[in-house]
Amino acid sequence: TDLRPLDILSEVVPPGGLAHGMRVFQVQGMRGFQLPTSWPRALAFPASRLFTHCDHFPEEFSIIVTLRVPSIPAKRNEYIFTLMAEESPGVLVGLRYGPDKLHFLFWGQERASGWQTRVTFPNVSLSDNQWHTLVLAVSGPSFSLTVDCGGPKDVVVEMPFPTSLSVRKASFYLGSRRRRKGLFTGLLRQLVLLPGADATPRICTAMNFKVATLSVPAILQDLPTKPPSNEVLRYPYETDTKVTLGSRPPCTKQEKTQFWFNASRRGLYLCNGSAWVSMLEVKQRLDYVEEYQNLATNSETMGVEVFTIPKVGLFAATANRYTPPGSAIYKWTDGKFVPYQNIPTCQAQSWKYFTIGKKIFLAVANFERNARGQEFSVIYKWSRRKEKFITYQRITTHSARDWEAFVIDGEAFLAVVNHREGNNHNVDSVIYRWNPRTGLFETNQTIPTSGAYDWEFFTIGPYSFLAVANTFNGTSTKIYSHIYIWLSGSFQLFQSILTFGAADWEVFRIRDRVFLAVANSHSYESRMPAPSNFYAINSSIYELNITAQMFVKFQDILTYSALDWEFFSVGDDSFLVVANSFDGFTFSVNSIIYRWQGYEGFVAAHHLPTVGCRDWEAFHTAEGSYLLYSSAKEPLSKVLKLKTT
Repeated sequence: TDLRPLDILSEVVPPGGLAHGMRVFQVQGMRGFQLPTSWPRALAFPASRLFTHCDHFPEEFSIIVTLRVPSIPAKRNEYIFTLMAEESPGVLVGLRYGPDKLHFLFWGQERASGWQTRVTFPNVSLSDNQWHTLVLAVSGPSFSLTVDCGGPKDVVVEMPFPTSLSVRKASFYLGSRRRRKGLFTGLLRQLVLLPGADATPRICTAMNFKVATLSVPAILQDLPTKPPSNEVLRYPYETDTKVTLGSRPPCTKQEKTQFWFNASRRGLYLCNGSAWVSMLEVKQRLDYVEEYQNLATNSETMGVEVFTIPKVGLFAATANRYTPPGSAIYKWTDGKFVPYQNIPTCQAQSWKYFTIGKKIFLAVANFERNARGQEFSVIYKWSRRKEKFITYQRITTHSARDWEAFVIDGEAFLAVVNHREGNNHNVDSVIYRWNPRTGLFETNQTIPTSGAYDWEFFTIGPYSFLAVANTFNGTSTKIYSHIYIWLSGSFQLFQSILTFGAADWEVFRIRDRVFLAVANSHSYESRMPAPSNFYAINSSIYELNITAQMFVKFQDILTYSALDWEFFSVGDDSFLVVANSFDGFTFSVNSIIYRWQGYEGFVAAHHLPTVGCRDWEAFHTAEGSYLLYSSAKEPLSKVLKLKTT
């Protein structure tokens, strides 16, 4: 074969129509085929249609798949495709998946004396009702899997892929192994064989890696297929539909493919068998902000974390200054946050919610020692039996300010910001790695920091980054904050940016553009004349320049001892809200919502009266969108509701 992509999926789609039993669904803005389950041999074609010049499977190749898989039972395996000979039940080449594994199958030698070989890629979770693109590259004994253009998973086996695998009198079977067991139940958008090449560089070029394409059947592409005459254009998935009006109806397998029109939000939704997916909705626009709830807190609040525990509810954890009474967790009940649990803390600075598999954790950054003189921060684990957070692991920290949780190549990490040790602000902050065997976090790497306040983890394509906000080195707040990149198993310096008492980094995306905003809190140098105002200072927004491979300054915004940025969206509009805490004279300072105005950058849109504002959190419920701010100067936080038109 020549080195052109061989579109396996298109081979089973008749020109101008669909094979019997195939259906087209559009989910999350992308279309895919639902394959028939009544007759496993329905979607089959002879291999000779693809291999027109040679009856041997290529020795080196890539398989590219874009699919969306629903939740499947623990021990179930489903086939994406197989290549099988007429006279044999064995699989010459095949691809199947389980709940957390992907298996590539091939016949070890010539069929007469060979055996089935399986190459398994563990920790590949596809059954999450999201679109994923897989690239499997095969060359001899080396097998490399890339999921959504992330880091490759490499496997080397003793039995190499055969150099001469005959496909004479063999056929491709989509979604099956020529029998009912293991039928594919998801949506399939792309299935391509690329002989002689690793397709990853050709695939991983766009920003939306989950739906990167090499070849997609015309009926699944963004535009409707052109009719053969002057008949009206029609989408193949708009047939046999039922539209329900009124309040939200149930969405189960019985309602799958049915529509619901929400008159109050003027939105049209499609049931995918488990949830209503937005198909058409009038985009909301932010009109104004109103005070919704005064949330009395145990004491002044240094930080707040809003999170959702599946099947339990929405919560907010406040990091409160004094012990006792410690910090509190609130649960959203009947449209308000109400007290749920108190946790002893020592001048808590922030909380971080994260999950590892089915385990749910909440980590607090403690700034001071406890009554016994011990200095540590604590990781709490959610007890499903008690429906409370209970102590899980204590970690020695030094005036901890912040936790950041993240996953790289399937491994879980937790990074703590150590602010100072005694009077020394130049200390190491620590990155911990989860040990699945012990069930504990263990030290993985230390990074020198200077009076640091914040970690921010983010990914760009297959690369992982960690930015630290350095605040004070003992003599000056005019110091460099750093961005690190994950390479060869550790974080290495990527870029340094001059900041002024940096207290927070916020990464966000607007379409295909990546931004990084820093909150500068104050300008101070011990050996320089004092400025007229330490606290009225520019905070800056940087944009990733792909060509230069670095972040470059995009916009300066005047802030007043800024301590936090929070990015959020309403409809198609993007916003940034800043936590202004002190203007040099008073803590009663307006915090400001900035609206993205394209070429103009971010423009002030709403001025919000706040007192010692320390942290912002945006969250959404079925009733609407909200902002929650914490005050470091009074035992009162506020929930604000975003009123839309």
